[in-house]
Amino acid sequence: MLMQKEREQVVEYGKMMSAARLSTGTSGNISVYNAELGYMAISPSGLDYFSTTPEDVVVTDLNGNIVDGTRKPSSEWGLHTIFYKNKPDIGAVVHTHSMYCTVFASLGQPVKAIHYVIGDTGVAEVPCAPYYPFGTEELAKAAIETCGESKAVLLGNHGLVTCGKNLKSAYGLACNMEYIAELQYRAMCIGQPNYLSKEQMDDVMERFKSYGQPGAKKSGY
Repeated sequence: MLMQKEREQVVEYGKMMSAARLSTGTSGNISVYNAELGYMAISPSGLDYFSTTPEDVVVTDLNGNIVDGTRKPSSEWGLHTIFYKNKPDIGAVVHTHSMYCTVFASLGQPVKAIHYVIGDTGVAEVPCAPYYPFGTEELAKAAIETCGESKAVLLGNHGLVTCGKNLKSAYGLACNMEYIAELQYRAMCIGQPNYLSKEQMDDVMERFKSYGQPGAKKSGY
């Protein structure tokens, strides 16, 4: 089976995403990119994650042509491929409908530096793209243009997209983004949040460069 490892990862993380309620029902989607082959493995359209098998995961090229698999790929395949085309250092994309990120997406507001862990996105403020219908080229273009140097972007009245070098990092960022968005929401319910300044966030991102054990991947703070 072509890209078996990547397809197994999509199934594994799809179950994790659903169990963590980052997406409910059949919403949200996940992909893993194999740069050597030039193909991505992406979750199938409209299938329950706990019923999805590696054989259900679809392999396509970056133009959306099916290379292997009998299922229809996620309707957001274009949203995934545009990130791979424009961010050559990434290897996975995660799209969720997590509650608090979607609250801010519905307000058209960014997620700000209420906690230093937002530095994992590479920016101090995660922007929100304007609304476009799901599965459209307009949505994909708005997402990548709004995202800029960030590894995360909100989709207006829709949800969240994160990317990373691998699926573990892209998924972890989606989890952290939901945590930060919930903090921001709760703080705003009480009063005016004390956001970190640009100088403070610049310091955070510099510190991240030497965090953890030498040669080990960062997994917490």
